Amino acid sequence: MRYRNKLPHPGLLRGPYLQAATSTSMLIRWRTDALSRSRVRYGTTAGNLDKMSSDSALVLDHQVKLTGLLPRTKYYYSIGAFTDTLQGDENNYFMTLPVPGEEGKYRIGIFGDCGTNNVQQRTVRDQFVKYLGNNYMDSWILLGDNSYENGTDAQYQPNFFNVYKDNLLKKYPLFPAPGNHDYGNIDFPYVNVPNRGYDIAYYQNFSMPIAGESGGVPSNNPAFYSFDIGNIHFLSLDSYGRESKSAYKMYDTLSEQAQWVKRDLEANKNKGWVVAYWHHPPYTMGTHDSDKEADLIKIRTDFIRILERYKVDLIICGHSHVYERSKLMQGHFGPEATFNAKEHNLNQSTALYNGTDNACPYIKDAKNDAGTVYVVTGSAGKLGTPKATYPHDAMFYSNATMGGASMLEVEGNRLDFKWIAADGVIRDQFTMMKEVNKKTKIKVKRGKPVTLTASFNGKYSWTNSPQTSKSIQVSPPVGTTTYTVKDQYNCVRDVFEVKVTRF
Repeated sequence: MRYRNKLPHPGLLRGPYLQAATSTSMLIRWRTDALSRSRVRYGTTAGNLDKMSSDSALVLDHQVKLTGLLPRTKYYYSIGAFTDTLQGDENNYFMTLPVPGEEGKYRIGIFGDCGTNNVQQRTVRDQFVKYLGNNYMDSWILLGDNSYENGTDAQYQPNFFNVYKDNLLKKYPLFPAPGNHDYGNIDFPYVNVPNRGYDIAYYQNFSMPIAGESGGVPSNNPAFYSFDIGNIHFLSLDSYGRESKSAYKMYDTLSEQAQWVKRDLEANKNKGWVVAYWHHPPYTMGTHDSDKEADLIKIRTDFIRILERYKVDLIICGHSHVYERSKLMQGHFGPEATFNAKEHNLNQSTALYNGTDNACPYIKDAKNDAGTVYVVTGSAGKLGTPKATYPHDAMFYSNATMGGASMLEVEGNRLDFKWIAADGVIRDQFTMMKEVNKKTKIKVKRGKPVTLTASFNGKYSWTNSPQTSKSIQVSPPVGTTTYTVKDQYNCVRDVFEVKVTRF
């Protein structure tokens, strides 16, 4: 009698988690405790997973790429081997990314220095999930130090994957960046380029869209890459690793990374918003001092000049275990003592956009598109004692007593950034808008209705009309009638001059 060798029934150790998302594809990863084949069943209805993608290789770390998907579409899925299912119910779903450049309402979560496996990490996670509620989050990003203490694979399991597996990993695509602890704080670590350089668990655990499949210029290097979520262009950078051939770091202007950043920004000038993120901040007086630490100094004096020259809107970092946020600023590359608010802040508003004094949004347009907001949000898992010179003079708001994570919300030409503290309170926020405060002249013939549309997203108050929607239809008499639409805080105003002729 012949007996067929049967594979042991595998158990799920890690995941599932979503990587290298695009508008038409999704990479799903997971890990099992025994060798098995890989299969993902998926479909647009939870009870009808009518499509599947498989890999017959016997592996512990599974990677299955789903292709041919529809943009901005919700898919349910299950994972397992050919004959068994490890996980898959109505809570296993994702939404593909929108078509690059397409405007919509998008949410991106931001976690810095999160991988601690402590009470604070879970509290911050829970308050973040509570804030998100039933809203979908298009992606989330990591700012480095994703697993303490040394970023080993064994530490990643309890410090990162176990903490986020039920709430975030299986639903929302992840785009990470590395920090010094992901490199194990090893001196002169080299970036992980295939067949050369330095290898760490970070590069084994995450899959980056390095071929430009998610948008942007291909980097062909997992240490840094770019991607698009609708009309937002992101750059994920590596501020710690050294390049294996040259030993350059990110801030070296001749580095492979810096040269790629220039090419990528040059090719993506047409994007609505540009956001860059990495680990080491150019401005901080939290648990790190940007006046004394060499990496932070060099990033400020050399590297951010490139990003400011290309009009990057927002730079987000971790490393310092506090929350700090600047106003819209430009041109400060020296130590803290040389910061001059009148000179370096392009707008003195708090941009809280909440009806308080001097709180209108930062506004950019074709003529005045300079300025960057700098954020340090490195307390999703870690907290520490700030420096004696805390807070940094360039920062409008700083908080070293509470942990938190951040949410970026973009709707068309409006960007909102919110810091959600560990007590669930949004303790800082700011708003930025582009191409608003429009003046438009319209000429029509008598009897023809005209549709007027505000240039901004928010709440609306129209003169000469009781309507409160973003767009209104009017039929003014012969002659010239002026319509004005304002937001609720009288910060933004569009003017329409409608001239009606008899013939």
